[in-house]
Order: sequence, then structure tokens, then C-alpha cells
Amino acid sequence: MRAHVILPDDLVEGVDEFVGKRKRSRFVEDAVREKLKRERLGQALKSTAGMLGEADYPEWSTSEKVLEWVRKSREADEERARLLWERSEGG
Repeated sequence: MRAHVILPDDLVEGVDEFVGKRKRSRFVEDAVREKLKRERLGQALKSTAGMLGEADYPEWSTSEKVLEWVRKSREADEERARLLWERSEGG
């Protein structure tokens, strides 16, 4: 689809410095895709903010508790991996 977009001279000149006149459209396309991705992410973060309440997840209520939860989770993962490895090796 074609779209007519008006840009300030300094922006067009800046694009031309980097990619040249023949690659303007691709550069603008990439820039718009990147901006849309950031905007969608920001929108998703705003719409999900506060979903994980302290009452529901007390282990995430402070930085210290989060660190402890991560440590325990990693230890449990390592133990499961060790057991799987031992079983696969004939234990």
C-alpha cells in the first residue's frame, strides 16, 4: 500500500545520510515497525500492571523475597535436571 507522508527536511536528510535516497521507504518502514512494537509493548504493560498482587504472590512482595524465590526455583530446576541426567545414564 502506498501512503503519502510528510516529514521535516532534517529527518529526510538524516535518513539519506545513512541509507541514501533509494532506501528511504525501507528505513521508514523499519522505523515505524519498531515504534509500533514499542507502543504495543507499552500498552500491554499498562493493561497488565498490578495483575500480580502481593496477597496472591507474597514471595514476590520484596526484592529480597524475589531473590530467594529465584534461588529456590533454580535449585529445584538443577535438582530435576540432575535426576533426569542420572536416569538417562542408567543411574
